[in-house]
Amino acid sequence: MKLATKDNSDATSLEAVARSGSLLRRIAVRVPTYLKDLRENPAWLPMFILARTMPGRRLHWLGAERARSFDSPGRTMFDGTDPETVVEALRSDGLFSGFLLPPAIHEEIAAFAQRTPCFGNFDRRLEFMPGEHTEAERQFGRSLLSGHYFERILECPAALAVQKDPLLLDVARHYLGGQAKLITTRVWWSFPTGKASDADKNLASLGKYHFDLDDWRMLKFFFYLVPVDAGTGPHVYVKGSQRRRALRHQLTLLVGHPAEDVLNVYGPQSPVTLTGKAGLGFVEDPFGFHMGTVPAHTPRLMMEVGFGVSRPSRRRFHGEPVIR
Repeated sequence: MKLATKDNSDATSLEAVARSGSLLRRIAVRVPTYLKDLRENPAWLPMFILARTMPGRRLHWLGAERARSFDSPGRTMFDGTDPETVVEALRSDGLFSGFLLPPAIHEEIAAFAQRTPCFGNFDRRLEFMPGEHTEAERQFGRSLLSGHYFERILECPAALAVQKDPLLLDVARHYLGGQAKLITTRVWWSFPTGKASDADKNLASLGKYHFDLDDWRMLKFFFYLVPVDAGTGPHVYVKGSQRRRALRHQLTLLVGHPAEDVLNVYGPQSPVTLTGKAGLGFVEDPFGFHMGTVPAHTPRLMMEVGFGVSRPSRRRFHGEPVIR
């Protein structure tokens, strides 16, 4: 019995050492990026340190400018969506689902994406047509888990129409404060592949719960541009996780955490898996834990429109266009 206990203890110790080594490697990889952010914008450092803590975030929220009272946001493609209801859901759950893009809009964006080359794994050297994904993996000799369009998406009028829809800005200003501004617009594919490494998945923010730390306060609108079921890599959000945070998740440089670790805090009933037809949209506070799952059999095409309150960093938004 004592021998078994010792073996278990040794195994646990070895596992802890391996985990700490992996942690140090992940931090070391990020150091050059952190230094680049700091040189570009010195105000990034206090945000990076304090915005992961609940006291720091609450203090910053006190500086939110009051938005004007809810009134008609102007001509919107989201008729019948009540912005006040959306903001109430965000404050409670961190998530609202129920936006619907008009068919002409999501079909035009999807058609643009099909005929336009994308960049694999955020690397502009890995350019390929999305319909030739398998051939591209063979050509480049590596897995291609994602395909981004970066500034090319600004050539699509339908994407610009979503980006500029007044209801999105109205929701953002009432949730984040009157200083909320459009930060980023991006469209990307997530591809099924049997070759993806953990590093590939981490880069694509797939398969692991994490929270975003690009600004003190953020809001992200997502739209599915193809039907998404359980095999298409649906997005998952942990309801209520934007309002509270375990101390161990505040006092770490890492934003990604194992599912068991997250669900032990918020409960197994807290994750919401978002599936639906093409055009389905939802909005979330990305400080809450969330993840995209890895597609099993069908590529996922998705659009994001993000809002924040600070001057954006070009690097932290993966090369997507910065809106001035």
